Amino acid sequence: MRFAFIAKHRGIWPVALLCEALDVSRSGFHAWLNRSPSARARYDDALLGAIDRSFKGSDRTYGARRVWRDVLAEGFSCGLHRIERLMRENGLRARPRRRALPKDTDKRPAISQNLLDRVFEASAPNQKWIADFTYVWTAEGWLYVAAVIDLFSRHVVGWAMKAEMTAQLVADALVMAIWRRGRPNNLLHHSDSQRMVASSRAV
Repeated sequence: MRFAFIAKHRGIWPVALLCEALDVSRSGFHAWLNRSPSARARYDDALLGAIDRSFKGSDRTYGARRVWRDVLAEGFSCGLHRIERLMRENGLRARPRRRALPKDTDKRPAISQNLLDRVFEASAPNQKWIADFTYVWTAEGWLYVAAVIDLFSRHVVGWAMKAEMTAQLVADALVMAIWRRGRPNNLLHHSDSQRMVASSRAV
């Protein structure tokens, strides 16, 4: 492992310095470097090619167990732990499959009177805030983002992100906005978010 580390980083630091830091001899390193790869190392290289084909063929969604099945189907003989090790050493980490877009059931049982009435203008800060949330796909799955915007400046004054679409997500964005703006009085807060009261006054 130490020789492999030196070989990987010798373009960054001098070999002599690396050998001294890792307490190995330069002659030992050069002997290792010039030695023919072992049968196991050659087999690992062949396995890695099969692993890479399976992993990329799944759009990087397969974990070690599914990749292992594909590798066995190609005629290779190896254990699951070997596949796990090679994937880990080569940074092949599965990401979840992209799910269908989250559905809006359009059920809003707690909707108050629409006080904003589509008048999206304000004459001063902290008179009217609007809020909503959206979602973006990431390598870890769906990420839900809530934001609160001041209609006077059109600036985002509060926001929050979570992996789940919950009432707490939009509540956290509103709490941040209130904290950043010093708990404003006589504020009209409007949201079309499913999990939030559509329109309310904060006193």
